[in-house]
Amino acid sequence: MRVLIADDHGIVRSGLRKLLESEDGIEVVAEAGDGVEACDRAIEFHPDLAILDVKMPRMGGLEATKTIRDTAPGVSVLVLSMHEEDRYLFEALKAGASGYVLKRAADRELIDAIRAVERGEPFLTPEAQQALIRDVRDGGEGREEELTPREEEVVKLVAEAHTNKEIAEILGLAEKTAENHRSNAMRKLGMRDRVELVRYAIRRGLIDP
Repeated sequence: MRVLIADDHGIVRSGLRKLLESEDGIEVVAEAGDGVEACDRAIEFHPDLAILDVKMPRMGGLEATKTIRDTAPGVSVLVLSMHEEDRYLFEALKAGASGYVLKRAADRELIDAIRAVERGEPFLTPEAQQALIRDVRDGGEGREEELTPREEEVVKLVAEAHTNKEIAEILGLAEKTAENHRSNAMRKLGMRDRVELVRYAIRRGLIDP
């Protein structure tokens, strides 16, 4: 697993590098001190994973997450933050992150998060799972049109943070076909982004909360 670390504090980057490189199979290939540099490094080094701080100069981690997922879709993203408010979790998932790890728990949870990404799974702490469940309950189910089995497969993979290209490869479809299934599912469900699809997938038991 080739990893990019982005944080505006050198001492944090140094600590993360030491933690990650003590693990088998994890190599830190690049570092960045702000969001713009992180996006550049993602394109330059093509890491498997970018670990981004939420608050950084020039471009924050949430915006950088979206940019990296758009410009380097093969790069997964984990967001690292000191903020415990649910809204940061939701914004990170909406931007395309595969997980959200609090800095205070990084020494315990970051490696687990990386291993989850390595398996192609999203990483949600018990607290994050509860936040999503609360949000689902508060938001209600709304009107939902029945999805085809293929559309449900696509929704499950979208909820797991896969790109259209990855979904096409997993299901043996053309990328355009996968994109059409995703668009049709979102239209039927009246949904606009991945966060809403994650909520739906949890309700339907497509992914574990």
